Amino acid sequence: MQFVPRQQKLESDQQQLLELYARLDPQQRQTLLSFAAYLASQEVAISVQEEEVPHKPKQIDRPQQESVVKAIKRLSASYFMLKREQLLDETSSLMMAHMMQGRVAKQVIDELEVLFARHYQNYLDNHSVD
Repeated sequence: MQFVPRQQKLESDQQQLLELYARLDPQQRQTLLSFAAYLASQEVAISVQEEEVPHKPKQIDRPQQESVVKAIKRLSASYFMLKREQLLDETSSLMMAHMMQGRVAKQVIDELEVLFARHYQNYLDNHSVD
């Protein structure tokens, strides 16, 4: 006889996520899982106040064929010094436009490149060397 743990009641946001997941086709489900894994793997960024010298982005070339999720991972690795929470809303919005509205990946990735570059410029502006 196997012991099956009793199911706990899911919170409303967890239930909503499961319901949305059930409506997606297999490719969209994989994209959602990849994006969730990306979000869960993010490290806490170094506080701007603790830094003395601004970091330069790591040069990671954009591949010919790239998914939106992989582009976000690449840009996050390139711009490691940026605070993730400042990018989350806009990044998520672009990701959803691709997934749910069918925006072309190349266009979304182009916008992601501009978004990360803009946030990097703000980072530099806030780290003027005395």
